Amino acid sequence: MFQLLLLIIYLAFISLGLPDSLLGSAWPAMYQEFCVPVSYAGGISMIIAVGTIVSSLQSDRLTKSFGTGKVTAASVFLTAAALFGFSISHSYASLCLWAVPYGLGAGSVDASLNNYVALHYAGRHMSWLHCMWGIGASLGPYIMGYALTGGAGWNMGYRYIAILQAALTAILIFSLPLWKKQAVSDTSDAGQPGGEGHARPLSLRQIVRIPGAKEVMITFFCYCALEQTAGLWASSYLVLRRGLSAETAAGFASLFYIGITAGRAFSGFLTMKLNDTQMIRLGQGLMLLGIGLLFLPSGSTVTLTGLIFIGLGCAPVYPSIIHSTPEHFGADKSQAMIGVQMASAYVGTCIMPPVFGFIANHISVSLFPVYLLAILVLMTVMHEKMLPKVSAH
Repeated sequence: MFQLLLLIIYLAFISLGLPDSLLGSAWPAMYQEFCVPVSYAGGISMIIAVGTIVSSLQSDRLTKSFGTGKVTAASVFLTAAALFGFSISHSYASLCLWAVPYGLGAGSVDASLNNYVALHYAGRHMSWLHCMWGIGASLGPYIMGYALTGGAGWNMGYRYIAILQAALTAILIFSLPLWKKQAVSDTSDAGQPGGEGHARPLSLRQIVRIPGAKEVMITFFCYCALEQTAGLWASSYLVLRRGLSAETAAGFASLFYIGITAGRAFSGFLTMKLNDTQMIRLGQGLMLLGIGLLFLPSGSTVTLTGLIFIGLGCAPVYPSIIHSTPEHFGADKSQAMIGVQMASAYVGTCIMPPVFGFIANHISVSLFPVYLLAILVLMTVMHEKMLPKVSAH
């Protein structure tokens, strides 16, 4: 039963990734149909991000009230409904409206599932589950591309994903007894709380006062800021600074994401030898090496190697921070902590890539590795500053 539930969680993580890259792959066809500027995609992304932040902060309350299984099923259903809404939209305003449940559904399920896996499974599963997210994020554009090249249009691309999400919702509903059996096992296991229904939900003010909370929130903010900035601006840096063609640069930049996905698959095996803190430090070291290579005035091969190392370095950090949360802050507080960590991550994703865009536009895109290095230094300092606080606590 336990392994069957793990399989369902793997499917849920694939489904989490499926919609994440849809807007980017469909927008070139969508904005022309709606007669809006190409930059309007940012408005939809912002609405989704705000909804995700709000629902992440509410994940502790929701999970303690209803349990991870019900929250996951309801969130995936909400996402499926929003994707179907996108598929029948005929105006930009309608897309903005459907972006609200889209974001609300994503945040709760992400935080709840991450906390559940952190509490109940070994670190290798956290790495492999986030590898599954990468597979889902890679499949999304292929499904959209199939719809566009087949003449079905972007609407059907969204509808295909909505159907897959609806099917997963049905699987999650039928799997609810498995979640309940695990919850019963948690409550009887040496009196250790499983993180659901054992204590009152914590307010944001209470969470921030927990020793080490502010540091881990900044760590998460920095990690996602670095990952998203690297992913968004790598191609532009390669074209404008290194003189590569747009086609070659796009291929090089994609290797950053391949590095993350492959790195998480490999990280699962490394966690059998290294603990979470060691995995995070290893990742930070690889990122430092990769950023250092970008500083060298060398050819495209060295730059390519640098991007791959940054991607490989990113791979273990996110899963390891999440997996270490129950150990650092206690199982009874882990859901609340993971919720604010997720919210911090989405804030970093929203703010920091546009900030570098402003720097690139008004100063120079050559500051790309300097910007990444500054974020990495702050992330490392905050993580190291957190460790003695949580060990003392």
